[in-house]
Amino acid sequence: MATEIVCILRYRYHAIAATGIASESVKQEFEEHAGEEEQHLIWIAERINQLGGKPDLNPDGVSKRAASQFVEGEDLVDMIKENLVAERIAIETYRDMVRYFADKDPTTRVLLEKVLAQEEEHANDMHDLLVAHEGMQIAAH
Repeated sequence: MATEIVCILRYRYHAIAATGIASESVKQEFEEHAGEEEQHLIWIAERINQLGGKPDLNPDGVSKRAASQFVEGEDLVDMIKENLVAERIAIETYRDMVRYFADKDPTTRVLLEKVLAQEEEHANDMHDLLVAHEGMQIAAH
């Protein structure tokens, strides 16, 4: 959950702070991803609650518990790179959790597989944006 919180905040910050001639479509992508990360957080928190656990949404210690970091990025390409790195970390984390829950809790496993599929889409989106915008950055120099 902490990783999802950090991802929501990073994407929302990037959606607000991104600048440059090509930033509008990227800002929209960042905002869309922030909303999907928020949905992941809700699904996971609800599942923890269903299992009798207590979802930890306390902001104290979120950055310590998260698998990825909140990095602002210097420019649009940096922001895209930071989100790509974070998505790849999330993908590995979810893959590990899917393997862990395998047959122990099929309902949780299916939920995590759903989240994993969206994280993989996010990583593909960030990769495509990176390729496109690095090319623009090189052409501008």
